[in-house]
Amino acid sequence: MNNILVLGAGMVGSAIVKDLAKDNNVSVIDINEENLNKFSDLNSITTIKGDVSDNETIKNNCENPDLVINAVPGFMGFSTLQKIIECGKDVVDISFFDEDPFKLDEAAKKKNITAVVDCGVAPGLSNIILGYHNSQMKISSFECMVGGLPFKREWPYQYKAPFSPIDVIEEYTRPARIIENGKVVTKPALSDLELVNIDSAGTLESFNTDGLRTLIKTMNIPDMKEKTLRYPGHTEYMKVLRESGFFNKEKTDVNGIKISPLELTTELLFPMWKLEPDEKEFTVLKMIIKGGKNGEEIKIVYSMFDEYDSKSGISSMARTTGYTCTAVARLLIGKKFNRKGICPPEFIGETKDCLNFVTEELKKRGIIYNIS
Repeated sequence: MNNILVLGAGMVGSAIVKDLAKDNNVSVIDINEENLNKFSDLNSITTIKGDVSDNETIKNNCENPDLVINAVPGFMGFSTLQKIIECGKDVVDISFFDEDPFKLDEAAKKKNITAVVDCGVAPGLSNIILGYHNSQMKISSFECMVGGLPFKREWPYQYKAPFSPIDVIEEYTRPARIIENGKVVTKPALSDLELVNIDSAGTLESFNTDGLRTLIKTMNIPDMKEKTLRYPGHTEYMKVLRESGFFNKEKTDVNGIKISPLELTTELLFPMWKLEPDEKEFTVLKMIIKGGKNGEEIKIVYSMFDEYDSKSGISSMARTTGYTCTAVARLLIGKKFNRKGICPPEFIGETKDCLNFVTEELKKRGIIYNIS
Protein backbone atom coordinates (compact mmCIF):
# COMPACT_ATOMS: atom_id res chain seq x y z
CA MET A 1 0.00 0.00 0.00
CA ASN A 2 1.11 3.57 -0.68
CA ASN A 3 1.71 6.16 2.00
CA ILE A 4 -0.21 9.43 1.58
CA LEU A 5 -0.05 12.56 3.73
CA VAL A 6 -3.01 14.95 3.76
CA LEU A 7 -2.49 18.49 5.04
CA GLY A 8 -5.81 19.83 6.32
CA ALA A 9 -8.86 17.95 7.59
CA GLY A 10 -11.65 20.42 6.93
CA MET A 11 -14.86 19.57 5.11
CA VAL A 12 -13.14 18.65 1.84
CA GLY A 13 -9.89 17.40 3.38
CA SER A 14 -11.72 14.88 5.56
CA ALA A 15 -13.58 13.46 2.53
CA ILE A 16 -10.23 13.06 0.77
CA VAL A 17 -8.72 11.29 3.78
CA LYS A 18 -11.57 8.78 4.09
CA ASP A 19 -11.61 8.00 0.37
CA LEU A 20 -7.86 7.48 0.05
CA ALA A 21 -7.76 5.37 3.24
CA LYS A 22 -9.76 2.66 1.43
CA ASP A 23 -6.63 1.46 -0.37
CA ASN A 24 -3.71 3.47 1.07
CA ASN A 25 -1.98 4.21 4.35
CA VAL A 26 -3.09 7.75 5.14
CA SER A 27 -1.78 10.27 7.65
CA VAL A 28 -3.49 13.61 8.20
CA ILE A 29 -2.25 16.78 9.90
CA ASP A 30 -4.51 19.50 11.25
CA ILE A 31 -4.18 22.05 14.04
CA ASN A 32 -7.84 21.59 14.98
CA GLU A 33 -8.35 18.57 17.22
CA GLU A 34 -12.08 18.56 16.46
CA ASN A 35 -11.28 17.95 12.78
CA LEU A 36 -8.99 15.05 13.68
CA ASN A 37 -11.62 13.45 15.94
CA LYS A 38 -13.64 12.64 12.79
CA PHE A 39 -11.25 9.73 12.23
CA SER A 40 -11.14 8.36 15.79
CA ASP A 41 -12.97 5.15 14.81
CA LEU A 42 -10.82 4.49 11.73
CA ASN A 43 -7.66 2.59 12.61
CA SER A 44 -6.27 2.88 9.07
CA ILE A 45 -5.81 6.65 9.48
CA THR A 46 -2.97 8.23 11.48
CA THR A 47 -3.88 11.64 12.90
CA ILE A 48 -1.26 14.26 13.77
CA LYS A 49 -2.07 17.50 15.56
CA GLY A 50 0.21 20.15 14.10
CA ASP A 51 0.49 23.57 12.52
CA VAL A 52 1.23 23.15 8.80
CA SER A 53 2.23 26.81 8.55
CA ASP A 54 5.34 25.76 10.49
CA ASN A 55 8.18 24.56 8.22
CA GLU A 56 9.27 21.90 10.68
CA THR A 57 5.82 20.28 10.83
CA ILE A 58 5.87 19.58 7.10
CA LYS A 59 9.56 18.64 7.02
CA ASN A 60 9.22 16.18 9.90
CA ASN A 61 6.25 14.41 8.31
CA CYS A 62 7.25 14.43 4.62
CA GLU A 63 9.88 11.70 4.78
CA ASN A 64 7.69 8.60 4.35
CA PRO A 65 4.76 9.68 2.10
CA ASP A 66 4.73 8.72 -1.58
CA LEU A 67 2.31 11.58 -2.21
CA VAL A 68 1.07 14.69 -0.37
CA ILE A 69 -2.37 16.32 -0.63
CA ASN A 70 -2.47 20.06 0.07
CA ALA A 71 -5.95 20.81 1.44
CA VAL A 72 -5.25 23.94 3.48
CA PRO A 73 -7.20 27.23 3.08
CA GLY A 74 -6.22 29.41 0.13
CA PHE A 75 -4.41 32.12 2.09
CA MET A 76 -1.72 29.62 3.14
CA GLY A 77 -1.82 27.39 0.05
CA PHE A 78 1.11 28.78 -1.95
CA SER A 79 3.62 28.77 0.90
CA THR A 80 2.53 25.27 1.89
CA LEU A 81 2.92 23.98 -1.67
CA GLN A 82 6.37 25.56 -1.80
CA LYS A 83 7.40 23.64 1.35
CA ILE A 84 6.08 20.36 -0.06
CA ILE A 85 8.07 20.87 -3.26
CA GLU A 86 11.20 21.61 -1.23
CA CYS A 87 10.70 18.21 0.41
CA GLY A 88 10.72 16.62 -3.05
CA LYS A 89 7.26 15.04 -2.88
CA ASP A 90 4.64 14.63 -5.59
CA VAL A 91 1.57 16.65 -4.59
CA VAL A 92 -2.05 17.27 -5.50
CA ASP A 93 -3.25 20.71 -4.39
CA ILE A 94 -6.83 21.91 -3.80
CA SER A 95 -6.03 25.08 -1.83
CA PHE A 96 -6.85 27.44 -4.75
CA PHE A 97 -4.39 30.11 -3.67
CA ASP A 98 -4.18 33.57 -5.24
CA GLU A 99 -0.54 33.43 -6.38
CA ASP A 100 0.71 32.20 -9.77
CA PRO A 101 1.58 28.48 -9.34
CA PHE A 102 4.00 28.58 -12.29
CA LYS A 103 6.39 30.57 -10.11
CA LEU A 104 7.13 27.17 -8.52
CA ASP A 105 7.50 25.32 -11.84
CA GLU A 106 11.30 25.49 -11.99
CA ALA A 107 11.63 24.34 -8.36
CA ALA A 108 9.30 21.39 -8.99
CA LYS A 109 11.20 20.34 -12.11
CA LYS A 110 14.53 20.56 -10.25
CA LYS A 111 13.11 18.17 -7.67
CA ASN A 112 11.75 15.96 -10.49
CA ILE A 113 8.26 15.96 -9.00
CA THR A 114 4.69 16.31 -10.25
CA ALA A 115 2.63 19.06 -8.62
CA VAL A 116 -1.00 19.11 -9.75
CA VAL A 117 -2.68 22.38 -8.72
CA ASP A 118 -6.30 23.63 -8.68
CA CYS A 119 -7.55 20.05 -8.57
CA GLY A 120 -11.19 20.43 -7.51
CA VAL A 121 -14.44 20.54 -9.41
CA ALA A 122 -14.05 23.95 -11.13
CA PRO A 123 -11.25 24.68 -11.49
CA GLY A 124 -10.26 21.03 -11.65
CA LEU A 125 -12.64 18.65 -13.37
CA SER A 126 -13.70 21.44 -15.74
CA ASN A 127 -10.04 21.97 -16.73
CA ILE A 128 -9.50 18.26 -17.34
CA ILE A 129 -12.48 18.15 -19.69
CA LEU A 130 -11.42 21.34 -21.49
CA GLY A 131 -7.86 20.05 -21.83
CA TYR A 132 -9.15 16.97 -23.64
CA HIS A 133 -11.34 18.90 -26.10
CA ASN A 134 -8.57 21.42 -26.72
CA SER A 135 -6.41 18.52 -27.93
CA GLN A 136 -9.18 17.32 -30.26
CA MET A 137 -10.59 20.49 -31.84
CA LYS A 138 -10.10 24.21 -32.39
CA ILE A 139 -12.05 25.84 -29.55
CA SER A 140 -13.44 29.33 -30.10
CA SER A 141 -15.15 29.85 -26.73
CA PHE A 142 -15.44 28.31 -23.28
CA GLU A 143 -17.85 29.23 -20.50
CA CYS A 144 -17.98 27.53 -17.12
CA MET A 145 -20.68 28.16 -14.49
CA VAL A 146 -20.41 26.51 -11.09
CA GLY A 147 -21.89 26.85 -7.62
CA GLY A 148 -22.52 25.06 -4.35
CA LEU A 149 -25.80 25.90 -2.58
CA PRO A 150 -28.07 24.69 0.23
CA PHE A 151 -31.45 23.27 -0.75
CA LYS A 152 -33.07 25.38 1.97
CA ARG A 153 -33.14 29.09 1.12
CA GLU A 154 -32.98 31.33 4.17
CA TRP A 155 -33.09 35.12 4.35
CA PRO A 156 -31.01 37.20 4.01
CA TYR A 157 -28.12 35.48 2.20
CA GLN A 158 -29.76 32.28 0.88
CA TYR A 159 -26.33 30.73 1.09
CA LYS A 160 -24.18 28.37 3.16
CA ALA A 161 -20.45 27.90 2.62
CA PRO A 162 -19.62 24.31 1.58
CA PHE A 163 -15.88 25.10 1.82
CA SER A 164 -13.64 27.60 3.64
CA PRO A 165 -15.79 30.75 4.08
CA ILE A 166 -12.74 33.01 3.91
CA ASP A 167 -12.10 31.63 0.41
CA VAL A 168 -15.71 32.42 -0.52
CA ILE A 169 -15.23 36.07 0.39
CA GLU A 170 -12.03 36.07 -1.67
CA GLU A 171 -14.19 35.18 -4.70
CA TYR A 172 -16.25 38.33 -4.07
CA THR A 173 -13.24 40.65 -3.86
CA ARG A 174 -10.55 39.29 -6.20
CA PRO A 175 -10.76 40.92 -9.67
CA ALA A 176 -11.99 38.46 -12.30
CA ARG A 177 -9.79 37.82 -15.33
CA ILE A 178 -11.60 36.69 -18.47
CA ILE A 179 -10.52 36.35 -22.11
CA GLU A 180 -12.28 38.45 -24.76
CA ASN A 181 -11.12 38.42 -28.39
CA GLY A 182 -7.86 36.80 -27.37
CA LYS A 183 -7.00 39.41 -24.72
CA VAL A 184 -7.05 39.27 -20.93
CA VAL A 185 -9.73 41.60 -19.57
CA THR A 186 -10.02 42.29 -15.85
CA LYS A 187 -13.46 42.95 -14.42
CA PRO A 188 -14.65 43.42 -10.84
CA ALA A 189 -15.78 40.28 -9.05
CA LEU A 190 -19.59 39.98 -8.95
CA SER A 191 -19.89 41.80 -12.31
CA ASP A 192 -21.94 40.93 -15.43
CA LEU A 193 -24.81 39.59 -13.36
CA GLU A 194 -27.35 37.54 -15.32
CA LEU A 195 -30.10 35.04 -14.58
CA VAL A 196 -29.67 31.51 -15.96
CA ASN A 197 -31.88 28.46 -15.87
CA ILE A 198 -30.07 25.36 -14.63
CA ASP A 199 -31.65 21.91 -14.82
CA SER A 200 -32.55 20.52 -11.36
CA ALA A 201 -31.65 23.85 -9.70
CA GLY A 202 -34.04 26.32 -11.36
CA THR A 203 -33.26 29.98 -11.92
CA LEU A 204 -29.91 31.11 -10.50
CA GLU A 205 -27.82 34.22 -10.94
CA SER A 206 -24.32 34.06 -12.38
CA PHE A 207 -21.51 36.58 -11.99
CA ASN A 208 -17.84 36.91 -12.87
CA THR A 209 -15.24 35.35 -10.59
CA ASP A 210 -11.53 34.72 -11.11
CA GLY A 211 -11.90 31.03 -11.92
CA LEU A 212 -10.01 30.71 -15.22
CA ARG A 213 -6.70 30.86 -13.38
CA THR A 214 -4.09 28.70 -15.19
CA LEU A 215 -6.25 28.46 -18.33
CA ILE A 216 -5.29 32.06 -19.12
CA LYS A 217 -1.71 30.90 -19.69
CA THR A 218 -2.19 27.35 -20.98
CA MET A 219 -5.09 27.74 -23.45
CA ASN A 220 -5.09 29.69 -26.71
CA ILE A 221 -8.87 30.19 -26.80
CA PRO A 222 -10.22 33.60 -27.94
CA ASP A 223 -13.12 33.81 -25.48
CA MET A 224 -13.21 32.28 -22.00
CA LYS A 225 -15.02 33.09 -18.77
CA GLU A 226 -15.88 31.47 -15.48
CA LYS A 227 -18.95 32.48 -13.48
CA THR A 228 -20.19 31.55 -10.02
CA LEU A 229 -23.81 30.58 -9.38
CA ARG A 230 -25.97 31.71 -6.46
CA TYR A 231 -29.66 32.10 -5.67
CA PRO A 232 -31.12 35.37 -7.02
CA GLY A 233 -30.52 38.28 -4.65
CA HIS A 234 -27.32 37.03 -3.01
CA THR A 235 -25.00 39.06 -5.23
CA GLU A 236 -26.55 42.41 -4.33
CA TYR A 237 -25.96 41.80 -0.61
CA MET A 238 -22.32 40.91 -1.28
CA LYS A 239 -21.81 44.04 -3.38
CA VAL A 240 -23.25 46.22 -0.60
CA LEU A 241 -20.94 44.65 2.00
CA ARG A 242 -17.91 44.96 -0.29
CA GLU A 243 -18.56 48.55 -1.35
CA SER A 244 -19.24 49.54 2.27
CA GLY A 245 -15.77 48.30 3.25
CA PHE A 246 -16.78 45.23 5.23
CA PHE A 247 -14.35 43.04 3.25
CA ASN A 248 -11.35 45.36 3.71
CA LYS A 249 -8.30 43.68 5.26
CA GLU A 250 -6.59 46.88 6.44
CA LYS A 251 -7.22 47.67 10.10
CA THR A 252 -9.23 50.72 11.04
CA ASP A 253 -9.42 52.61 14.34
CA VAL A 254 -12.64 52.20 16.32
CA ASN A 255 -12.51 54.08 19.61
CA GLY A 256 -8.80 53.44 19.94
CA ILE A 257 -9.02 49.77 18.97
CA LYS A 258 -7.49 48.62 15.67
CA ILE A 259 -9.68 46.10 13.90
CA SER A 260 -9.85 44.66 10.40
CA PRO A 261 -13.36 45.01 8.92
CA LEU A 262 -12.89 41.62 7.25
CA GLU A 263 -12.16 39.95 10.59
CA LEU A 264 -15.35 41.40 12.08
CA THR A 265 -17.39 40.47 9.01
CA THR A 266 -16.18 36.87 9.05
CA GLU A 267 -16.99 36.56 12.77
CA LEU A 268 -20.56 37.68 12.06
CA LEU A 269 -21.13 35.91 8.74
CA PHE A 270 -19.55 32.52 9.30
CA PRO A 271 -22.06 31.26 11.89
CA MET A 272 -24.85 32.23 9.46
CA TRP A 273 -23.07 30.50 6.58
CA LYS A 274 -22.26 27.28 8.40
CA LEU A 275 -24.03 24.17 7.14
CA GLU A 276 -25.99 22.38 9.84
CA PRO A 277 -25.15 18.73 10.54
CA ASP A 278 -26.75 16.64 7.78
CA GLU A 279 -28.00 19.76 5.98
CA LYS A 280 -28.69 18.97 2.34
CA GLU A 281 -26.85 20.98 -0.30
CA PHE A 282 -25.94 20.56 -3.94
CA THR A 283 -23.26 21.37 -6.48
CA VAL A 284 -24.14 22.39 -10.00
CA LEU A 285 -21.75 22.69 -12.95
CA LYS A 286 -22.44 23.75 -16.53
CA MET A 287 -19.79 24.07 -19.23
CA ILE A 288 -20.30 25.27 -22.79
CA ILE A 289 -17.53 24.58 -25.32
CA LYS A 290 -17.81 25.91 -28.88
CA GLY A 291 -15.45 25.41 -31.78
CA GLY A 292 -14.81 23.53 -34.97
CA LYS A 293 -13.39 20.26 -36.21
CA ASN A 294 -12.91 19.14 -39.81
CA GLY A 295 -14.83 22.19 -41.02
CA GLU A 296 -17.84 21.46 -38.81
CA GLU A 297 -19.11 23.83 -36.10
CA ILE A 298 -19.48 22.07 -32.76
CA LYS A 299 -21.16 23.02 -29.47
CA ILE A 300 -20.69 20.71 -26.49
CA VAL A 301 -22.54 21.22 -23.21
CA TYR A 302 -21.51 19.47 -20.00
CA SER A 303 -23.87 19.53 -17.04
CA MET A 304 -23.61 18.02 -13.58
CA PHE A 305 -25.88 18.08 -10.56
CA ASP A 306 -24.70 16.40 -7.37
CA GLU A 307 -26.15 16.48 -3.87
CA TYR A 308 -25.33 15.71 -0.27
CA ASP A 309 -24.82 11.99 0.44
CA SER A 310 -26.90 11.22 3.53
CA LYS A 311 -25.44 7.71 3.79
CA SER A 312 -21.84 8.87 4.18
CA GLY A 313 -22.65 12.31 5.61
CA ILE A 314 -20.34 13.92 3.02
CA SER A 315 -21.38 17.19 1.40
CA SER A 316 -21.70 17.48 -2.34
CA MET A 317 -18.95 20.12 -2.58
CA ALA A 318 -16.64 17.84 -0.59
CA ARG A 319 -17.56 14.93 -2.91
CA THR A 320 -17.12 16.74 -6.21
CA THR A 321 -13.95 18.57 -5.14
CA GLY A 322 -12.46 15.83 -2.97
CA TYR A 323 -13.11 12.89 -5.29
CA THR A 324 -11.66 14.71 -8.29
CA CYS A 325 -8.58 15.20 -6.14
CA THR A 326 -8.44 11.53 -5.05
CA ALA A 327 -8.91 10.35 -8.66
CA VAL A 328 -5.90 12.40 -9.73
CA ALA A 329 -3.98 11.22 -6.67
CA ARG A 330 -4.54 7.63 -7.81
CA LEU A 331 -3.40 8.61 -11.32
CA LEU A 332 -0.10 9.79 -9.86
CA ILE A 333 0.33 6.83 -7.52
CA GLY A 334 -0.35 4.43 -10.40
CA LYS A 335 2.23 6.24 -12.58
CA LYS A 336 -0.46 6.93 -15.18
CA PHE A 337 0.49 10.61 -15.31
CA ASN A 338 4.19 11.43 -15.11
CA ARG A 339 4.65 14.98 -16.37
CA LYS A 340 7.01 16.93 -14.10
CA GLY A 341 6.72 20.46 -12.75
CA ILE A 342 3.59 22.47 -12.04
CA CYS A 343 0.72 20.67 -13.76
CA PRO A 344 -2.73 22.29 -13.87
CA PRO A 345 -5.56 19.79 -14.52
CA GLU A 346 -5.85 20.71 -18.20
CA PHE A 347 -2.50 18.97 -18.74
CA ILE A 348 -4.05 15.77 -17.39
CA GLY A 349 -7.00 16.02 -19.78
CA GLU A 350 -4.71 16.11 -22.82
CA THR A 351 -4.51 12.31 -22.52
CA LYS A 352 -7.83 10.56 -23.10
CA ASP A 353 -6.89 7.63 -20.85
CA CYS A 354 -6.35 10.06 -17.97
CA LEU A 355 -9.72 11.74 -18.59
CA ASN A 356 -11.43 8.34 -18.71
CA PHE A 357 -9.70 7.25 -15.49
CA VAL A 358 -10.92 10.33 -13.61
CA THR A 359 -14.43 10.00 -15.07
CA GLU A 360 -14.65 6.34 -14.01
CA GLU A 361 -13.39 7.11 -10.49
CA LEU A 362 -16.09 9.76 -10.12
CA LYS A 363 -18.76 7.41 -11.52
CA LYS A 364 -17.89 4.80 -8.89
CA ARG A 365 -18.71 7.45 -6.28
CA GLY A 366 -21.99 8.48 -7.91
CA ILE A 367 -20.72 11.68 -9.53
CA ILE A 368 -21.87 11.70 -13.14
CA TYR A 369 -21.93 14.47 -15.73
CA ASN A 370 -24.11 14.57 -18.84
CA ILE A 371 -22.92 15.60 -22.31
CA SER A 372 -25.04 17.03 -25.10
